[in-house]
Amino acid sequence: MNAHNPLKRTSRWVHIPLVLLGMVFLFPLVWLTASSLQSREQVGRIPPQWLPRMYYVSIEGEKIPVTPPEMFAEEQLLVTPLEGPDQGRRMLVPPSAYQDGMLAQRIQVADQFEDRLFPAELVQRVPAGYVYVREWLLSKYGTATPRQFYVPEDRISVEIQPIWGNFPEAIRALTAGEEAKKQPLGQLLGKTRWPWTPSDNVETQITFLTYLANSLVVAVLSVIGTLLSSSLVAYGLTRIHWKGRETLFTVILATMMIPFPVLMVPLYSVFRTLGWLGTLMPLWVPAWFAGAFNIFLLRQFFLTIPENLTDAARIDGCSEFAIYLRIMLPLAKPALAVVALFQFLFAWNDFLAPMIFLTEPDTFTMALGLQQYQSQHGGSEWHLLMAAALLLVLPIVILFFFTQKTFIQGISTTGMKG
Repeated sequence: MNAHNPLKRTSRWVHIPLVLLGMVFLFPLVWLTASSLQSREQVGRIPPQWLPRMYYVSIEGEKIPVTPPEMFAEEQLLVTPLEGPDQGRRMLVPPSAYQDGMLAQRIQVADQFEDRLFPAELVQRVPAGYVYVREWLLSKYGTATPRQFYVPEDRISVEIQPIWGNFPEAIRALTAGEEAKKQPLGQLLGKTRWPWTPSDNVETQITFLTYLANSLVVAVLSVIGTLLSSSLVAYGLTRIHWKGRETLFTVILATMMIPFPVLMVPLYSVFRTLGWLGTLMPLWVPAWFAGAFNIFLLRQFFLTIPENLTDAARIDGCSEFAIYLRIMLPLAKPALAVVALFQFLFAWNDFLAPMIFLTEPDTFTMALGLQQYQSQHGGSEWHLLMAAALLLVLPIVILFFFTQKTFIQGISTTGMKG
């Protein structure tokens, strides 16, 4: 009978657009993951490639990872000038520029350019159809110099291979100081400067774990403050009857229409007067004064709890704070989980507030630390940025995976008065 139930068949078709919509929202995470496992050269290729590819060339029995090949349409000569401004540097020149061991070069003399001949050594003829590749090195902080090769195209092989080394390299790239980045990763992380470490300790260093610890401190303190303050205000707006309660709730909701940019200058002045600029306090202290959205969410959930429970507790002699602590909070776990997750997401991903209130690198959060991957002069390390961004997203995904049942229950039951 269930097979012929039209309602059940209809419900199956309803899930199709939901699945398609979920795939659309999943696309950025898939692209982020794919880009974090690619090389620097592959991330910027057009059209984009989904699977991480690594190129190899075999030289004298050695399989060497190389950059994507660049093909030569015409014959070129690889020469090394023995004199002149480019002495000792290998150069690719057309055959017409090299005759009888002499290389024709245009150099600047005074305010004009002149063509002169310099002795040069022929290193290799590069026929048309050859490709140029450079040895691929994972880290740019080492002392090794990448080798260059000019080989036939058929000697280049391609393999689908994820580059897991991007993740430790991304951690290393966030370290302050070029010399510190060359240290072994284990030794580097062992000298991490934590939020509670004195800033005058010269043995500690600012690393990836410094930014991660700052983000965790801000997120955890914000969640604790939000749960305590918002739930207490919501209890007062639902279980304690006093004049002007509904009016105050309306005013609280009205504050949701005030955007944060309007409050930036007043808040900056307040925190500067308090001496909090350059510390983490401006990022988590405001969460201890309740937020309009969280108050609204918890108030609507508190309204679903029968008043008979609180009335019976008052008859038994419980104080209002005891009722709030022993009855309301245990029953409101789903709603509290929703508020906690929302606040954790907001504090973890917040970029604007740290950019305004933080001044020292040892107090930067992860969202602000990721900006260091972007170069103002070009050449941004996009593959490392993607790897670090994935490390930033993973705690959120794991947190939601373990709390999704409670989260969905809190969303579905909020506002349903029973």
